[in-house]
Parts: sequence; structure tokens; C-alpha cells
Amino acid sequence: MAVKIRMTRMGRRHRPFFRINAIESRAPRDGRILEKLGHYDPILKDVDKQVVIDLERVQFWLDKGAVPSDSVSEILLKLGVTTKHYAEKKERRAKALQIARKQGKPFTKAEKLAAEKAAAEKAAGATDTKAS
Repeated sequence: MAVKIRMTRMGRRHRPFFRINAIESRAPRDGRILEKLGHYDPILKDVDKQVVIDLERVQFWLDKGAVPSDSVSEILLKLGVTTKHYAEKKERRAKALQIARKQGKPFTKAEKLAAEKAAAEKAAGATDTKAS
């Protein structure tokens, strides 16, 4: 059984609230959970109260082989819990960025949009010079 630590959206419209759960990986987002590990309220102004999590149980599930989602990994990192999956992902992304920089290709979405805009301006400039 593959277990993931991920969030379930709760609350109402324009007022999200997330529960952090241990869930079987094939279960849907709001499916049956194995254990409730805590909650995250992004709208609370007090940063200390935004995340309430049972770190002991989270560590138990991580030791059992549970894989946290990207969002949960970042929350855990803020609380001082590092996960090997998140570290590996960051390492792969840094390596891919380095390869893209070496080849001169855009890597982020903003870089891709800027490259497309520059290409469009260049094409528009080329048609203007032909028309003159």
C-alpha cells in the first residue's frame, strides 16, 4: 500500500481550510483517510496558528515510506522536517535548470513567455521592414 501525506480542501467558497492527512495514494482527494495529521489555515493572520500538525505522527508515516505532496513538503520544511523526496526533487530541478541554461533554453514559465514575446516582436519587426 502506497501512502501519501497530502491535503484535503475543506471550508467554504473563498475561505479555504486544509486538513493534512495520510491517505492511500490511489484514493481521491476527498476519499477515505488513514489518519488525520493536522490542519493548515492559510487565511489566519497569526503565522503560529496557521499550521497545526502532529510532527511525531508525520515522522512515523515518513519512516513507513509515505511520500508527502509538494505543498505538504514545503509546510514541513518550514516546521523543520526535511524529507528525502523533496530534497531529491529540488536536486533534479536544479540539474534541469543548469542543463537548460547551458543550452540557452527558457526554463520557467516567465522565461518561456518572454521568449515568445521577443520572437513575436522580432517577427512583427521583420514584416514592418519588408512593408517599408
